[in-house]
Amino acid sequence: MSCWYEGPLAAFDTETTGVDVESDRIVSAALVVQDTAGARPRVSRWLVNPGVPVPEAATAVHGLTDDHLQRTGRWPAPVMYEIAELLAEQTAAGRPLVVMNAPFDLTLLDRELRRHRASSLARWVDPGALVVLDPRVLDKHLDRYRKGRRTLTDLCAHYDVSLAEAHDAAADALAALEVVRALGRRFAARLERLSPGELHTLQTGWHAAQARGLQAWFARSGQEETVDPAWPLRPELPAAA
Repeated sequence: MSCWYEGPLAAFDTETTGVDVESDRIVSAALVVQDTAGARPRVSRWLVNPGVPVPEAATAVHGLTDDHLQRTGRWPAPVMYEIAELLAEQTAAGRPLVVMNAPFDLTLLDRELRRHRASSLARWVDPGALVVLDPRVLDKHLDRYRKGRRTLTDLCAHYDVSLAEAHDAAADALAALEVVRALGRRFAARLERLSPGELHTLQTGWHAAQARGLQAWFARSGQEETVDPAWPLRPELPAAA
């Protein structure tokens, strides 16, 4: 019987107007589904007119301009509905969801659902059934003493995964999925006896420990940065915030 990292996986990724999950918007998203390692992936893509200006700094990253999104992007409300519906289907099917830096993408999706659908991710996807595999958290725990950055591009280079179009949502989602498969194979002795559900639970603690370590590093460096330990979804801020 093959291990979970050779079996069915899905992956989700977004491109955005910035890095603030509370105020920035999704401009493109993709869901990639692969039934077995090496199988042809099924890809769903969305392009969104966010209804707010796209900063030049964001366009420089993903290449999506205001003009292009206004001409070809869809309104956010139906897009968020479709994304949530497909994620719910993956969860109901018991398929693990790969999300690189999950607290960013999943929290931003949750905020967009609240903004445009008066809903939330938890209303669509049962938190008790959701199984997330975050290559960033997994890599930092399994190979914690390796020096260097751990962006998706760095992880792809380290695990010999092809990433032809970085910052394209579909390409990034597929690459993250392949990184998780590569992680599984490289650390098989430590992972093959764990189910994806057990790994989801473990990552909650691993990410919290990683956040505390980063917070301590910021404090030693004199930087006033706050690192949220919540994973895979950050709690909603109080209304006054």
